[in-house]
Amino acid sequence: MEQPGAALLREARKTRGWSQPRLVNVLRGIAARHGHQLPADPSVKRRIASWENGHSDPDDFYGPLLCEAFGLSAAELGLSHFRGQDAALLDAGYPASPEAAITAVDRLWRADLNGYEPLITAEPSEPAWNEASLRWLVAPEPSFPDTANARGPRVGLADVATVKSTSDMFAQLDDRFGGDHARHSVIQYLSRDVAPLLSGQYTEAVGRVLFSTVAESTLLAGWMSYDSCHHGLAQRYFLQALRLAQDANDRRLAGSILSAMSHQATFLGHYTEAATLARAALMGISDVATPTLRAQFHAMEARALARTGDIRACERALAEAAKALDSRNSDDEPEWISYFDEAELAAEAAHCFRDVNLARQAVAHAENAMSGSHVRSDFFATMVLADAHLRADGPTEACRVALDALDLGEQLKSARCVAYLAEFRQHLAHFRDADPVRDFCEQAAEHRLWIATAENTAV
Repeated sequence: MEQPGAALLREARKTRGWSQPRLVNVLRGIAARHGHQLPADPSVKRRIASWENGHSDPDDFYGPLLCEAFGLSAAELGLSHFRGQDAALLDAGYPASPEAAITAVDRLWRADLNGYEPLITAEPSEPAWNEASLRWLVAPEPSFPDTANARGPRVGLADVATVKSTSDMFAQLDDRFGGDHARHSVIQYLSRDVAPLLSGQYTEAVGRVLFSTVAESTLLAGWMSYDSCHHGLAQRYFLQALRLAQDANDRRLAGSILSAMSHQATFLGHYTEAATLARAALMGISDVATPTLRAQFHAMEARALARTGDIRACERALAEAAKALDSRNSDDEPEWISYFDEAELAAEAAHCFRDVNLARQAVAHAENAMSGSHVRSDFFATMVLADAHLRADGPTEACRVALDALDLGEQLKSARCVAYLAEFRQHLAHFRDADPVRDFCEQAAEHRLWIATAENTAV
């Protein structure tokens, strides 16, 4: 009886109209991108024939190549012996070594690129947040992989600079259009262009810069996945980025990654874990933290504390954030934290005061939170302002401000933006019979983001 995997592999190839020699060429190209060489064409073709006839199964080297070639998961190709690696993708543990991080992030990129649904829809792991902060705080000296026998490309600082410039471009697109706009393109670039560099040949000095740059790029992938509300996937990207930053000895970036994890944990309602992550970020880089980084970490702690209802501790954290920001020296700040300024801190404070039901204070801070240069951040701040007006003044001014937010967010593809609107829509339902609310709903009905909230709430 024919093995199910054999039929699925044959069907996947024929569905694409590929001959076996064509599949050989595709596999060879994918292997080359990952720094590997395949045997001669006749040898690979014999392997394919053997797999499709059920005489043998693809091993751990060829299995991932086939998944990438066909854009399918191991389970979808019937590679039952390889499903353990599918399960490993769902592991949210902190990588034990730099080699483990390289392997894990490469698999994550490929599975994400291929749309592996169990990963895309995975839930975040609560214990993983605590493990990450503890493992990073007590980590030994940074270790580094031995690349002396690597078969991949030679990597120099020019290659790293290319990755940095490309990631910066994607970050600008994310800021302007939201995480859903170019997320797939980012993952494609990381999987096909960056993964081979990690498996390449480089000196330790170049490697540390490479690891830091790839950690920053993977952090971006995590933010974009978080903004798309793929929360388990985002958490896994944050974990790999943290390990890469650790081995790059880039402690400032590692602290920023913990801060991002805190931000996500607060959004998902895990407030104790969020506060712990923010404090770990502060503690772990206390001797190298810049004022802006300290300000941001204190702000993340304040966001978590506000959700717990601890007003006094929240206000203390905000005061520390403002004090730190006042002492910043832009010449000593990493360029990737330059966005965090007075407007950003005002936005964080507005969230905090809204969440502790001090609506007037939330309005005052939200009105100072518009940067004019960060579309998505301005959208969030405007929605917080609308929500604060609703609590402080009723629906009239709230609806006017919310319409401004809808206009601002028309080009944003962000599930988080939809979540902010859905929350506002729930609160607005208490005023559904008021004339300003009816007028607002008529005007909002044509806006894409408002339409997207309809499945969650009705006014």
